[in-house]
Order: sequence, then C-alpha cells, then structure tokens
Amino acid sequence: MATATRLLLVVLLLFAATPAPSLAESFVVGGRKHRWAPNINYTDWADQNQFHVGDWLEFRYEKGQYDVVQVNETAYAACDASSPILSYSRGHNFVFRLNQTGRFYFICSRGYCWNGMKVSVLVQPPPESPPPVVAPSPHASSASAGAAPGVWSAALAALLGWAVVSPLPFRV
Repeated sequence: MATATRLLLVVLLLFAATPAPSLAESFVVGGRKHRWAPNINYTDWADQNQFHVGDWLEFRYEKGQYDVVQVNETAYAACDASSPILSYSRGHNFVFRLNQTGRFYFICSRGYCWNGMKVSVLVQPPPESPPPVVAPSPHASSASAGAAPGVWSAALAALLGWAVVSPLPFRV
C-alpha cells in the first residue's frame, strides 16, 4: 500500500510539473488564401483577429520582390523603412513571434507600403486557460485531509529518493 501511495504521489507531482499545452496560434498575414502582397486590406484582416503573446505571424511573399520590415508607429504611418526595428528579405516566408503585449507594425520597404502593403497588430496577454480539473481521491476522508503535511512530505521524500516510514516532522 505504501508503495502504491508513493507511486501515485510521484505521478501526481509529475502531472503538476508538466507545463500547460500551448495556446499559441499561427496567423498567415492577410489570411490563408493571400500572400504578403499589395492591394490586400490588411487593416480589415488584423481587425478580424485577436493576437496574443506567443502567437506567430507568417508572412508569405514572392522572393526578391517583397520584404517584411518591422517599424515603429511613426515610420508605419509614413511608410518609412529607413530605421527598421527588424528587416527580412531573404527567402519567401518570414515567421515572427509576438513576444510581448502592445502594437506591432510591419511594412514592405520596396515601395508597396503606399499600396496598402502594411499591417498593424495589437497583441494582448495570453488567454487564461481554465484551471485543471482534479478528481477527488476515491479513498478521501476527513482523516486524510488532516494528513496533508504528511502527504507532501512523502511526495518530497519520494522525489528525493528517501525511504519514508512516517511523515517528516516539518511541513513542506
């Protein structure tokens, strides 16, 4: 019985230590049917989506014809790529991780910004995931509720490889 209890405690602790699944989403800029190109209404596209920290933006474009430049708000309004935060022009795809809250601005620096080839996205904190559902133990009783310090001591001891005969004399 003691071995089964230790095993159960170790399994429960492993589940508790497991990170929550990622809720991050990947967005193709302009929508899956479009590429990063002029004459697409990126403002409407951005307004129809909610972006959170951890999400990804995927820019798909013609190699050698377009680029992706991250700029500040002033440069975005003026289609000015002279002081970029980030510039990417190699390949035919660029993937950008939204790593903080706030507004991000992207333009094409090859003259197409004036034809609407720019996008601004507002990044919000990650959505909260619902709390995990914990089923009560089938053998739970009022007596076991008072033994919580001993349970945690046993779990700690099991993780550290100590043999536990009785609960530790201190709370963990």
